[in-house]
Amino acid sequence: MDFSYSPRTVDLQQRLLAFFAEHITPAEPRYFEEIAANTAAGRRWTPLQLIEDLKAKARAAGLWNLFLPDSERGAGLSNQDYAPLAEIMGRTPWASEVFNCSAPDTGNMEVLVRYGTPEHQQRWLEPLLEGKIRSAFAMTEPAVASSDATNIQASIARDGDEYVLNGRKWWTSGAGDPRCAVYIFMGKSDPEAPSHSQQSMILVPADAPGVKVLRPLTVFGYDDAPHGHMEVAFDDVRVPVSNILLGEGRGFEIAQGRLGPGRIHHCMRLIGLAERALELMCERASERVAFGKPLSRQTVTQERIAEARCQIDMARLLTLKAAWMMDVAGNKSAKSEIAMIKVVAPNMACRVIDWAMQVFGAMGMSEDAPLAYFYTIARTLRFADGPDEVHRNSIAKIELGKLRQSS
Repeated sequence: MDFSYSPRTVDLQQRLLAFFAEHITPAEPRYFEEIAANTAAGRRWTPLQLIEDLKAKARAAGLWNLFLPDSERGAGLSNQDYAPLAEIMGRTPWASEVFNCSAPDTGNMEVLVRYGTPEHQQRWLEPLLEGKIRSAFAMTEPAVASSDATNIQASIARDGDEYVLNGRKWWTSGAGDPRCAVYIFMGKSDPEAPSHSQQSMILVPADAPGVKVLRPLTVFGYDDAPHGHMEVAFDDVRVPVSNILLGEGRGFEIAQGRLGPGRIHHCMRLIGLAERALELMCERASERVAFGKPLSRQTVTQERIAEARCQIDMARLLTLKAAWMMDVAGNKSAKSEIAMIKVVAPNMACRVIDWAMQVFGAMGMSEDAPLAYFYTIARTLRFADGPDEVHRNSIAKIELGKLRQSS
């Protein structure tokens, strides 16, 4: 088997790595300094000037909208081409926004490319592609177990030429950003239809009357300002009938089209994060002395470093296989591989980051090192885009189905 990347991917890898070395890695202290300054000035939910400055540099370098396979609007890369680039971006948690490749905007742009009307694309897709606005995806609800999306209770009721929306959403990432201009809202449009045809998705302007951001939610104490994961109320929100995506009852269809590529992106970014954690672990182990010798010479540390390398490489190969399957056979045929990487990558990253924290000692849990924040990202992704249990059930059903087919 040929595991090499295409010449174009190799070229983009080198250009991304050079951009990181020159602009991203040296700017990491400034990122946190600017957040601290905004917080002290009462402007915590203000976009960072650092990010905006770096966006201009990334765009000028031709490193913009790399995620989008549409060659007219994006880089025209396949999932397999884009995956190693997402890994590089994942090394610094905030870096993907610099290249206009951050969630949830990437998934929302893909939805608008695939399912939006020309009017939707002109109003929301074009400014998203330009990086002029941000967006949010409103699916999860506090009152129900949203890992089973058929539980969703938010309503989408037609009233003449408008739909009326009611419901409460949370973990709506991106809704804290003042530039957030549009939500993709998933709700129940026909409670009497078959279970997977009850839901629809609809575009909601963020400034529509009745949309109210209630509060930011924290992950292990981090609020991820100015992006945020917000609880949002939708009370008698009225939007035109033309804002529906594809038509009533197509919500699950859209969700599957949106989440497949998004899971690849998340998993490859996690692999980049795990690589960064392993590098930090090795550096710290070489410097830190305990019981008369460096930690790098302690057998338990060596075992963890070796196991981390094995697990990272296994996760990368499985993720690349899933990307290749999506490219050659489509998302539906790659369902099992996508589910597997969504289980494997976050769990792997949690383990590697945790081992790195052990090598750092108490410092690993503090903000003097980036590992605690890395861990919150990896642990969150055991829920986001479907929890481990749902993906494991899906994998098991596919395997059991093979047995039935052969008997």
